[in-house]
Amino acid sequence: MSLTASHTSEKVLSVEALTVSFDGFRAVDSLSLSVDRNELRVIIGPNGAGKTTLLDMICGKTKPTSGCVIFNGIDITRLTEHQIVRSGVGRKFQTPSVYEDLTVFENLEISLPRTHGVFQSLTFRRSPEVVDRIHAMAEQIFLIDCIQDRAGQLSHGQKQWLEIGMLLMQESSLLLLDEPVAGMSPREREQTGELLSRIAVGKSVIVIEHDMDFVRRIAHKVTVLHQGRLLSEGSADEVKQDPRVIDVYLGH
Repeated sequence: MSLTASHTSEKVLSVEALTVSFDGFRAVDSLSLSVDRNELRVIIGPNGAGKTTLLDMICGKTKPTSGCVIFNGIDITRLTEHQIVRSGVGRKFQTPSVYEDLTVFENLEISLPRTHGVFQSLTFRRSPEVVDRIHAMAEQIFLIDCIQDRAGQLSHGQKQWLEIGMLLMQESSLLLLDEPVAGMSPREREQTGELLSRIAVGKSVIVIEHDMDFVRRIAHKVTVLHQGRLLSEGSADEVKQDPRVIDVYLGH
């Protein structure tokens, strides 16, 4: 199966009647939603609403019991995690996952897509174009001043930025970010909001978040999940005023 598709539609991702059950419990229940190109979608909802499980199914970590995931016109539901990454879906989990013994530069460098195979990896050369690209990315993610520092020396917020940069180096066209500002200082949160808004020009971004002030600042559209189902969808102000959302989430 080819993992490339022509960009004929503005709809990048369609989740259709997605359901997954664990020991009889439906963590996600007949969920359908779609995300457009250049859209920054935020998913909110109480704990146990199915938010992270939804991302797990989009990226292939969890296989749905029924339903399908269509990405760029291709059904990726049964592809492996590796195939889904190569198709252009990048995932960032709640805890930063960076190579702590490598520098910021090296973390970004090893994230570059290369022709797959041992020989190609052995013959990879650090061209001036590669170096320029890595420096440009470090600038974009606010890490240019510590580009030669080991990742283990970075603050928690800086590690979050580095992991986002690593996804961008992979040339993912859909980014799935699980609570990217958790544990950040107010200034770091502000910078992350600016970064995500910039990324969403030319890519699609799905963010799971709890901070409604941050959600209101960045979201093009907000999806509210409750008990694995779609409860409400619209702008941040629209969902904030929805009595059902107030009842099950915002009111607590």
